Amino acid sequence: MFVFVTIVFVFVAYTISIKFVYYRYSRLWPHVWNKISTPLYTVGNVSFCPAQERSSALLRNSGEAKPRVTASEPRALLVTAHPDDECMFFAPTVLKLVESQAAVYLLCLSTGNYNNQGLQRKRELLESCAVLGIPSDHVTIIDDKELPDDPAVQWSTALISSQILKHIRNYSISVVLTFDGRGVSGHANHIAIYMTLRHLASAGRLPEGCQIFSLHSISLLRKYVSVLELPVSWLFPSDFCCIIGWEEYKRAKKAMLCHRSQLLWFRRLYILFSRYMLVNTFQAITVETKNVKIY
Repeated sequence: MFVFVTIVFVFVAYTISIKFVYYRYSRLWPHVWNKISTPLYTVGNVSFCPAQERSSALLRNSGEAKPRVTASEPRALLVTAHPDDECMFFAPTVLKLVESQAAVYLLCLSTGNYNNQGLQRKRELLESCAVLGIPSDHVTIIDDKELPDDPAVQWSTALISSQILKHIRNYSISVVLTFDGRGVSGHANHIAIYMTLRHLASAGRLPEGCQIFSLHSISLLRKYVSVLELPVSWLFPSDFCCIIGWEEYKRAKKAMLCHRSQLLWFRRLYILFSRYMLVNTFQAITVETKNVKIY
């Protein structure tokens, strides 16, 4: 009897703690987002949006005019390695940013052509982004032989740097989001993006006001306990946190299901049990600032 009562007590207490986390997060989110969504370039009271460029190295998904960014809206750039990263690991963040009226851009550095499915995976990526709320003209997919979907290949730091810097400047990005040094799943392509951004930040090559956040990699046990992990994430320190509820989770799941070519049995289990489908926590990467000219 004592054991049964103890189990019930622990269950009730943990359920209350989860509800408390959701409540506190909903109250704190506006303050957190306001803090990190500063403009990229500010002179006096005027924000500038630099002229955009086209690059033959980019696969644009629309032949129409380039997307315009108003100076007053927050602008976030998500940098991923493969189609499906955007929803598998970052869905809570994308959904919260879109809900907060931020302009979200996605830079995917490969087509995911490891099994010769690159064309199909690009289509799936655009479908997934539509579900998450990222317009197709905010999505850039890089198709470059120096950036293959292959953990055995060392990606070119110079090429990654040029693409990221081009996006930051072209779209007046104020927040960049990507993987951390463990790449969440340990994939070498994920880690290469983090190493490149850390280098850009430490070398002072990023424009003033641009903030970089890396997604926390967590232990295997924490990774696959779904909503039960929320109180743990709340207790551990982070610089930026995104948590979604049931309705947003259904959208994240729908986005994952768009990647039909990747829906093996373990991916379906991932959708059900992964903590990354519900919560993202980020660590800020320290950015060294230098004088950056505006052309």
